[in-house]
Amino acid sequence: MKSLKLIGLAFGASIALSSAAFAQDVTIAVAGPMTGGESAFGRQMKNGAEMAVADINAAGGVNGKKLALDVEDDACDPKQARSVAEKIASAKIPFVAGHYCSSSSIPASEAYADGNVLEITPASTNPLFTERKLWNVARVCGRDDQQGLIAAQYIAKNFKGKNIAILNDKTTYGKGLADETKKALNKAGVTEKMYESYNKGDKDFNAIVSRLKRDNIDLVYVGGYHQESGLILRQMRDQGLKTILMAGDALADKEYASITGPAGEGTLFTFGPDPRDKPTAKKIVDAFKAKNIDPEGYTLYTYAAMQVWSQAAKKAGTTDAKKVMEAMKAGKWDTVIGPIEYDAKGDIKQLDYVVYKWDAKGGYTEIKGNGT
Repeated sequence: MKSLKLIGLAFGASIALSSAAFAQDVTIAVAGPMTGGESAFGRQMKNGAEMAVADINAAGGVNGKKLALDVEDDACDPKQARSVAEKIASAKIPFVAGHYCSSSSIPASEAYADGNVLEITPASTNPLFTERKLWNVARVCGRDDQQGLIAAQYIAKNFKGKNIAILNDKTTYGKGLADETKKALNKAGVTEKMYESYNKGDKDFNAIVSRLKRDNIDLVYVGGYHQESGLILRQMRDQGLKTILMAGDALADKEYASITGPAGEGTLFTFGPDPRDKPTAKKIVDAFKAKNIDPEGYTLYTYAAMQVWSQAAKKAGTTDAKKVMEAMKAGKWDTVIGPIEYDAKGDIKQLDYVVYKWDAKGGYTEIKGNGT
């Protein structure tokens, strides 16, 4: 009986020790649209975060502690994003890679600032995210005023004298990107023939397509997400329009091709240089492919956000958000998407957007030289 008690005490002690060890883990988070219309990008973020955490832990963790990952779903809804942010802050999680939609990242960042959480977005490109002088925000992607400029330069050079239309979905991301593109186009001496908005989630674009047809539009620039862009493209082709569709980085997922089918061939969009092609990313890309995951879109950007935070936390010798942010802005970080340095706002100093073209097989390639 005594031996059984000793065994029980030993077992209990081992459980207590393992629980104590687990309690020493540092929990970090990834937050994005794990459900809803943009869930393809939520999956990209989750894949990138999970792989990064596994690799960081395999290399010894951060400051002697292993990382645990909390995955949160905001469904690209601003109210849900704010709720997620308050939950993460109340749990005293020091860092979140998120969010995807600018309309989520911006309201969430305020709750994170109040709760001492450092936020690095892999994907939110609206300039306002880093223009409010918050201490806790940064990104590993570019901004719409950079992306819109590249799109405008391409359009001005390659569609000179043609009829241009600009559409937006009224969201923080979509309208922001459309407005930046319009601004840069107008500055380049190009005046759009049509500027129109629609609601995110709309399915029927025949009225807009009829206007595009009436105005003989050669290229339509869409500030919006991939579902609506794909439907606009299909409905243009159904009405016999050969109009080129161009959009932003929200088209960087194969789900766009699944919506359009072969009709998507020729669609243009802007995105950062594809990190999958970088020699420094080969080992990580191969690891993803071994799991039958294509690390497209913002997968590697999320991985990079985790790398930046972990390296800065090691440099600071702590996971305290304010001290890690100070280290981040003072250093240069090696990541899967290349070296990253920050300005005072939390924007990266080096990123060049490029133009991509979708092909009939459901893939996209960079247009070399971009024609800009």
